[in-house]
Amino acid sequence: MSNKSHSSHKLSKIRRADPQFEREKAQYEHPLPSREYILQTLTAQGAPLEFERLVSLLDVQPFELEPFQRRLGAMAREAQLMQNRRGDWLIPDKADLVRGRVTGHPDGFGFLVPEEGGADLFLSAKEMDKVLHGDKAIARVIGVDRKGRPEGKIVEVTERANRFVVGRVIEEHGVRFVAAENKRISQDILLAPPEKGAKKALKAQSGQVVMIELIEQPSKHSQPIGRLVEVLGNYADPGMEIEIALRKHELPYEFSTAALAEAKRLPDVVRKSDWKDREDITGLPLVTIDGETARDFDDAVFCERKGKGFRLIVAIADVSHYVTAGGALDVDAYARGNSVYFPRRVIPMLPEKLSNGLCSLNPKVERLCMVCDMEIAGTGAIRRYRFYPAVMFSHARLTYEEVAAALYERDAGARARLEPLLPHLEALDALYRQLAKERVKRGAIDFETVETRMVFDDHGKIARIEPYERNDAHRLIEECMLAANVCASEFLREREHPSLYRVHEGPTPERLVKLRDFLGTFGFQLEGGDTPKAQDYARLLEKIGQRPDRQLLQTVMLRSLRQAIYSPDNVGHFGLAYESYTHFTSPIRRYPDLLVHRAIKSALAGRRYEPGNWEEIGLQCSMTERRADEATRDVEDWLKCFYMKDRVGEIFEGSISSVVPFGIFVALDGVFVEGLVHVSELGQDYFHFDEKAHAMVGERSGRRFRLSDRVRVQLTRVDMEANKIDFRLADAGDAAPVRGRQRH
Repeated sequence: MSNKSHSSHKLSKIRRADPQFEREKAQYEHPLPSREYILQTLTAQGAPLEFERLVSLLDVQPFELEPFQRRLGAMAREAQLMQNRRGDWLIPDKADLVRGRVTGHPDGFGFLVPEEGGADLFLSAKEMDKVLHGDKAIARVIGVDRKGRPEGKIVEVTERANRFVVGRVIEEHGVRFVAAENKRISQDILLAPPEKGAKKALKAQSGQVVMIELIEQPSKHSQPIGRLVEVLGNYADPGMEIEIALRKHELPYEFSTAALAEAKRLPDVVRKSDWKDREDITGLPLVTIDGETARDFDDAVFCERKGKGFRLIVAIADVSHYVTAGGALDVDAYARGNSVYFPRRVIPMLPEKLSNGLCSLNPKVERLCMVCDMEIAGTGAIRRYRFYPAVMFSHARLTYEEVAAALYERDAGARARLEPLLPHLEALDALYRQLAKERVKRGAIDFETVETRMVFDDHGKIARIEPYERNDAHRLIEECMLAANVCASEFLREREHPSLYRVHEGPTPERLVKLRDFLGTFGFQLEGGDTPKAQDYARLLEKIGQRPDRQLLQTVMLRSLRQAIYSPDNVGHFGLAYESYTHFTSPIRRYPDLLVHRAIKSALAGRRYEPGNWEEIGLQCSMTERRADEATRDVEDWLKCFYMKDRVGEIFEGSISSVVPFGIFVALDGVFVEGLVHVSELGQDYFHFDEKAHAMVGERSGRRFRLSDRVRVQLTRVDMEANKIDFRLADAGDAAPVRGRQRH
C-alpha cells in the first residue's frame, strides 16, 4: 500500500473515539491509538490481551502494525505495560513495581534500594548486566530468592549514574576492557577503539589506570562501552591512590575558571574599607592553636578571668565576607561541601589564596572575623553571648604540643617562649576544666577511640603508622568550639531563623532492642526505656569501668547510634547531649559553617537568609561529608596494603574489630592495620555467624570468636587491586615471632 493510500485511509469510529485523537492527529501524519486509549482499552477488558485481540479492539490496520508494536514496546520500557509469559499484554499491578537505586556487589549480583522504603529487592547477576551501580531503575517483584529475600526484575532504567569511570586496562585474547576501580561495578567495560581521524589518540598500556567516558550503557543485549579520556599512569606511581580516589568518588578537584578568576580579583590583605561596621579587637592577644601541619586556621581564642567567671572570645574567619552567595566561589564550595584531607595532600573547599591566605587567621596579620563573645560562669555555664563582625590580629600560631608542654608538662623552655601569653592560656585551661565538668553533668558520651597517623619516608611510602595521642590542649580547643557552636545554634533558634543544624539522633528501636539483648548477656542494663538519653549511655560506660571486655561493650554501644547529619530540622545532638547544635567554627573547610555565618549576619541585620531549599542543602552537605570519608578511607586502605605487602608470612597479635557472616576482621597491635580471616580459615569446623552475640561459633567445637577477642594471625595475602589484606589464624605454638607490638 502506498503512502498516499495510507493517508487517504479513513479512520473508523473506534479510532476517532480515542480521548487523545486530536493531539495524536496534530503530532503525526498517521495517528496511532494513543497511550491513554491503549490503557483504557486494557482496563475495560479487565484481563491480559493477545496482541491480535488488542489490534482488533483498537482497529489497527496492517500497515500500522510495526509502529503500533514499537509504541507498545516504549510503553513497556516505561513500565506502563508489560507482557506475561504467554506474551499477552497487561497493565502491571502498581504494587508489584518498585522504584529505587541500584547497589552493586563485587560478586556480580545487586539490590534495588526502594525510594519509598521497605525491603531491598535482590537483583541476580543476569539482571545486573542491564545496569551499573548507582543507576536508578524500576523493577518488578517476581518472587523470592533462595534466602527468602524479595527478588526483582529490571523493567526500566530511569537514570544513569555513571558517565565517567576510573579503572585499570586489561587485555585478554586481543580484547581490551577496563575493570572499574569501584568494585561495586562488576561488569567489564569494553574499550572503544580511537575515533577515526582523531589527531592525538590517547594510548593506554595493559595494567595502566585510566579514566573512561561511557559511550554505551549496559543493556539486556550489550556490554557497556567506554572511550578513553585520560591516562592516569601506573598503579604504583606516587600519589596514584589519591588520583584514583578523586575520580572514583567523583570529588571535584579542579576549581572552575570563574572561581579562580573571582579569587584572583580579591585583595591579598585586609583593606581599610573592610573595617566598616566592624569592631576592632586587634589589641586582644588572640592566638590560634592547631596541629603542626595545619595551614588553614579557622579559629582563634582569647580568655580572661572576669570576677568569678570568664570571658571567652572565639574569633572565626569571616569567609562569608569574601565568598558571596551565588558567586562562582560559592558554587564550587557547595559542590565540594568540605575540604578533604588525604595523607600528604589536601583538596581544599576554597582556592589556596583564601584557604591558606586571605581567610586564614595567620599570625601577625589583620584578618576579618565573626566573633562569638561569651560570658561564662565559674561553673562552666554560658551566661550571655554576643555575635559581631570584627577585625582581629593573631598574636601567635601555637601548636597543641607546645601548649601542652607549657601548661601540663610545665616545660621551662616552652613556658619561657610563651611567657607573654601564659596568663591567658592558664585562664583558658581553668575555663576548660569547668566546661569539661559541665560536659559530664550534661551527660555527653565520651567514647575512647585511638586515632592514628601515617609517617612517610622520603620516597612517599609509609615508614610507620603510629597512634596519635590527643592531649588536653586538643580538648581545650574542642570545648571552646563546642561552646561557640551551641551559642550560634541558640542565636538562630531564638530568632526563628532557618539554618542547618548538626543533628545526631539516638538509636533506632531495632538497634536498641539488639543492644539491650547483647548487654543483658553481660548483666548490664541501659536505662531510659524506649528513648534513652546520652546520659544513660554515659552512666553505663561509667559502670563498665575498666573491665577487660570494655572495648567490646563500648564498640557495640557506639554501633547502636546513628550517623550525625546536617538538617534544617533541629532534633538535637544525642552524642553531645545538646538540645540544639550547629557548626559555626570552620567556614574555611566546611560549607554548612559558611551558611551559618550568613544566617547569623542576616539575623543581626534584621533580614532572612534564604539560600534555597534547606533540606536539599542539608542532604548535599551530608553526602559530601560521607564522600570525603569514603575517599580518605580508600586511600588509607591502599597505603596500608602497600605498607604490608612485603610482610607476608609474618605473625602478629591483634583484636577482632568486626564479625561478619563470612569471617572476622582483625586489627593488628602496633601497626594499626586491619585484615580478614575468612570463615574457612577459622578451623576444622562449621562456623556460624551469631549476629546477636557479635560472634562466630563453631558447630562441633563450640569455639567462639567474638568482637574484641585477642588473636594471633599470620599475614597470607595482600591484594593491592582490591585493597584487601588476608590473614589466617596462627597456632599458639607457631615458631614465628610475634611482631605486632614493635614499631617499624
